[in-house]
Amino acid sequence: MLLYKIEDFNPSYREEAFDGEDIKGFDVCAGNTDEKIGTIDTVLVDETGRFRYFAVETGVWIFGKKVLVPIGICRVEINTRRVYARGLQNKQQVENLARYENGMVVDYDYEEQVRKVYRTPTAGASAPVEASLPLEASRIVTPSAPVSVSPPVSNQATAAGYDRNTYSYDRDPELYQMNEQDHQKFRLYEERLIASKTRHKTGEVIISKRVETETAKISVPVAKERAVIEHLTPENAGTPVSPEAAFGEQETVRMELHEETADIKKQTFLREEVNIRKEVDKETVESTEALRREKLDLSAEDR
Repeated sequence: MLLYKIEDFNPSYREEAFDGEDIKGFDVCAGNTDEKIGTIDTVLVDETGRFRYFAVETGVWIFGKKVLVPIGICRVEINTRRVYARGLQNKQQVENLARYENGMVVDYDYEEQVRKVYRTPTAGASAPVEASLPLEASRIVTPSAPVSVSPPVSNQATAAGYDRNTYSYDRDPELYQMNEQDHQKFRLYEERLIASKTRHKTGEVIISKRVETETAKISVPVAKERAVIEHLTPENAGTPVSPEAAFGEQETVRMELHEETADIKKQTFLREEVNIRKEVDKETVESTEALRREKLDLSAEDR
């Protein structure tokens, strides 16, 4: 059975398996101590999505070497971001393990080289529970062009009565099954009020201009000249005059007459300006809801 890196098998593994956490980068400690031996590089899962190995970068013990640690001999603490490798006790084990490289094919022959380092006659696990991910087969992504590494098959597998065609992970429960007591997490939930605002249209104001026509009257006084001819009787009327003086040259009198006319036309002027703006009136909306909260009830007998 071929193994896959968890990020290739399901890109959404953080949300579906670790509640948004990324197990890559967790510190790895030797045994049950706080002695750091490296960090998690990735997790290898089988074709069904079950955890099989942690790929550990052993930069503290052996710089630049990655090894595989079976999931069953590890204890994961999400809160402290630590993995306790109970089956990895000393540096000599790391030196004996086959080197793991990104992109390589982890096949049966390679796994046998890894398993023989961890197998012990007295190893066992209590109340084993299969370590699995709720991953759908439709999310499987086949890794790209891995490099095949096939070490020689150990004689131990043949002596145990199985080979590459008959082996299953159930034969090594102490390596591949996780003790639920070491990995359980108890969660308390509560309800909270989450407020959000939705903006929606309540009305619309349309402002435009139109032209109105009205009749206007204007009065303009104008002046007009006219000629007035008056006949008067002079004081010396009846006095004789000589014919030459009376009927001499003909006389002509000219007088220009003027008058005013009204010149009326239309001209456009700015009358007023109109400013358009919006004002926001704010108010507080209150809501009362009944919220539920879980509390922990602890019952202990004999401490």
